[in-house]
Formats: sequence, C-alpha cells, structure tokens
Amino acid sequence: MSEESFQDALQKARQTWEEEVLEPLLKKYGVRRESFPLSDGTEVDGLYGPEDRADEDFLDEVGFPGEYPFTRGVQPTMYRGRLWTMRQYAGFGTAQQSNERYQYLLSQGTSGLSVAFDLPTQMGYDSDHGRVRGEVGKVGVAIDSIADMEVLLADLPLDKISTSMTINSTASILLALYVAVADGRGIDRDKLRGTIQNDILKEYIARGTYIYPPRPSMRIITDIFEFCQAEVPRWNTVSISGYHIREAGSTAVQEVGFTLANGIAYVEAALKSGLDVDDFAGRLSFFFNVHNNFFEEVAKFRAARRLWAKIIKERFGAKSERSMRLRFHSQTAGSTLTAQQPQVNLIRVAMQALASVLGGTQSLHTNSWDEALSLPTEASAQLALRTQQVIAYETGVADVIDPLAGSYFLETLTDHIEEGAAEYIERIDEMGGAVAAIEAGFPQAEIQEAAYQAQLSQERGESVIVGMNRFKVREEPVEGLLRIDDAVETEQVERLRQFKASRSATEVEEARRVLAEAARGSSNLMPAIVAAVKSKVTLGEIAETLRGEFGEYVENVVF
Repeated sequence: MSEESFQDALQKARQTWEEEVLEPLLKKYGVRRESFPLSDGTEVDGLYGPEDRADEDFLDEVGFPGEYPFTRGVQPTMYRGRLWTMRQYAGFGTAQQSNERYQYLLSQGTSGLSVAFDLPTQMGYDSDHGRVRGEVGKVGVAIDSIADMEVLLADLPLDKISTSMTINSTASILLALYVAVADGRGIDRDKLRGTIQNDILKEYIARGTYIYPPRPSMRIITDIFEFCQAEVPRWNTVSISGYHIREAGSTAVQEVGFTLANGIAYVEAALKSGLDVDDFAGRLSFFFNVHNNFFEEVAKFRAARRLWAKIIKERFGAKSERSMRLRFHSQTAGSTLTAQQPQVNLIRVAMQALASVLGGTQSLHTNSWDEALSLPTEASAQLALRTQQVIAYETGVADVIDPLAGSYFLETLTDHIEEGAAEYIERIDEMGGAVAAIEAGFPQAEIQEAAYQAQLSQERGESVIVGMNRFKVREEPVEGLLRIDDAVETEQVERLRQFKASRSATEVEEARRVLAEAARGSSNLMPAIVAAVKSKVTLGEIAETLRGEFGEYVENVVF
C-alpha cells in the first residue's frame, strides 16, 4: 500500500471509530474532566496515531541513540553500557557532619557526591558576618576556608569519584578550594572529575543567590572555562540549570527555552573571550527538574537534547559531535513535595525518577520524602537512593535504549516542547540575548505569570494535589525529623576565629591585593583565587574583595 493510500485508509478508519465507537460512549458517560492540559496550558488530545507524525522526518528528528541530533540519548548503548550516576544531594551543619553523611552515602551505593552549601557560603559571607546569624549550616554545609574544605573532603577518593557542587556566585572560590585540597594531597588536577553549577544567569531569573552584576559575573564564568580547559580538563565547568527555573513556577516549555537561552549566552561569552566552541562545549552540562506530568517530562528531555544539538551545530558551527551532546543531571521536583501526608512523596519521587531515566538522564538525585518538612534524615536519604536502585536493577527499564521512542503521543509532545522553547529563544534573541532579557525582567515576568496560573489551578481544584487539595486526612505531627542545632553556628564561628588567628595577616593582605588587581584588569581570575585560598584568605574575604571591584547586583523587580 502506498503512503497516500495508507493515510487515506487511516483517516477513514479513524472517522469510523470516532462516529461508531467513541461518540456513543461520550454521549453516555462523558469524560472525567473538561480539559487535560500540559504545564503550559496546551490541551492534550485523547488519542494520538500515525497521522500525528511526519514519519519521513524520523531519521532527521528522532534517529538513533548516540548520533545527531541525540533525541534518543547521548550514548549509543545508554544504560545497557553504564547506569546513570546515582547522586544524593547532601550537606548540613559543619564540614565534619557533612563528611560523615558522604561516607555513609558512598557505603550505601551512591556513585557520585552532590554538595549542598548553606546560604552564607552561597552568598559570599563568612559564618561570622553579622548578616548571616541564624543561617549557618542550616540548608547546607558551612564552608569558610581551606581548613573547612579539607575536613569536608577528608578520606574521600577525589581521583576516583565525581563531585557535584551546587554553587553559583561563589563557584570560582569553591572550585579553587577543591583544587587546592587536591594539590595538597598530591592528586593531579587532570584526575579531578566533577561539576560546579556555576550558572549565575538563572540566579537572576529564579533563585536569587547572586552577588555581582551579570556582566562581571559572566567574566568570572568564562575565566573558569579557560582555567579548567588548561588545568582541570575533566571538570564540567557549568551546569546550566533549568531546575530552579521550574521550581520558581515555569512551564516545561519555559524551562527548556530559558535554560538553553542561558546556555547560548555562556557559549557566546566564551567565544568572545577567544575560546573555540569545540574546546569547551563538550564540558558544558545541564541540570533539569523532573515534575509530575510523566510523558511531558520524558518529552522535555528529548526535546532539549535535540534543540541544543541543532543550536551548537547550526548556530555556533561546532564540528565535534561531542560538543553537540546535551548531557544533563536531573533532580526530582522539590516544589511538588507536600507537608501534608508526606510519605506520599515517596510515590511522587519514584514516578519522577522513572520519567528521568526514560528521558535519558546521565545523573540523578532523588529527593527524600521528608524534605517538605526538614533536611532529610539518614534513613530517608537511604530510601531515596534505594528508589533509584530499584529502577536500575529491578524494573528492566534500563535494559532497552529509549524504550518509549516511536510513541505517537511522546513524539508529538517532543515536537511541541521543542517548538515552544525555540520560540522563547527567538524572542530572547530579539531582545539582545539572555543578559539583556534578564535586565529587562522578561523571563522573570513569564515565570511569575505561569506560577500564578498554576497556583490558581490548584486553589480551584482543577489540578489535584493528593493530600493537599483532595483526599485530606487528619494527621499527627511527624516525628524524628532532622533539626540543625543552633550550637553548629557557635562552633563554626569559633573554628573560623581560630583559623584567622593562625594565619599571616601580611600574606592574606598581599593575596587580596593581587586578586583585586586581577579583577581590575583582564587577566584570568582563577589563579589569583587559588593562590588566595592557599594563603588562607577566607571565602567571605575573597567575595568582599571582588564586591569592591565589581559592585553588587540590585534586583530589577517585575510584577
């Protein structure tokens, strides 16, 4: 049968089905709700079939795993060759307490560390600064100095494990501390593997832990690109993050569009600094959220891979296929966890993790069921890790490469998300790029509107959140949650006082002078920052030195 004859027969068969099978049932029973929207409001049809797909585009748009445009995955064998890296995001209190948690997680089967830092560390303040009282060690580990970093990484095999650090405005300092500790142990820098998030643009859009204005911040990021290319070649220099954009309330389309627009800005900044795209693009990585709409999330990852491959090849002229591969870490959605009936979060996390795996993630963190109430306990963190291990070893989903490919629904969703994200990128290009769009407040306003509409949908009961706006029960307070003792702050401040008392004031002052001079000029900042941490300059002092040269960012508030 010819293609034309097949399409004609298909159309007639569907019309017959609709008239003789579907319509009588709809008249009798109706449907369970008026609409079935995606996160961006697009209505999902009740049925998808071959007529929804342009099969002649299969090789160009879907193709095979491990080859351009990488819709089906960045490796030919995917998880048949090697499973994704199982990370557990952890860090709290002091460096010693966090090190103990890392040792425990490694003993339980994690294959990579993921470090959470407290807000003072993220914002460039030492633990003794007057603005940070009550925050030290609360949402992550407090790191003030090279002494803290040595304790945090004690007995961890830095040349054998991959370490991810969720840090942005002070990413250069934390990377310098990591490198300095490795240097002190005699570990070659080219053996260090890991990732710093280092995505400052999404901080202005969605999260808020920025220090300096966008343009000097971009300079720091490109300095890191250049430094790592020469000194730490196996390090992923930026994890371009849609996670926090989604946590702030964006749709799936916005998450992809704004994240890739930020990625374009980083590539353009690196090119402007004199780097060649194939010298650094292969070390770029991405970080995405995994929400509750299962198929939308799987399609989102496939669309992001395909769109990024096209951007790197067609827009930036990359020659290496390694440069075109969008590699990503994923994390289940913290914003979907409920304080009501919190153990139901176990099911949410399991379904989100499964979507991430079927979407082809390279690395995954699964949230713990109690994270809407506190930092995870050791037991809840173990259970979150076990969720990944069950998916990997018991379900069989890792045994087949991209098993959902060819689904009429999934491929249509993939097209929809790619097209919507590309439209956002085009609008941002017309504004002058991601930095200009952020300065104008465009992505912030778009995300705020999406978040508002999602909140209205929940309050009206249109979006059902089990245990929160439907299926409620009377609950007793949850016991056994992890609480950070206020004594942690006292202990950390005293440790910092002793550290400062033990160092040479002259050496510290000289290291800060050299750093300030580098900031005023155009030389790469990373060697000066590494030298500073080795001279016992603290994180807060380095950030303060750079504040003096670059200034501080004041948010452009949009409504």
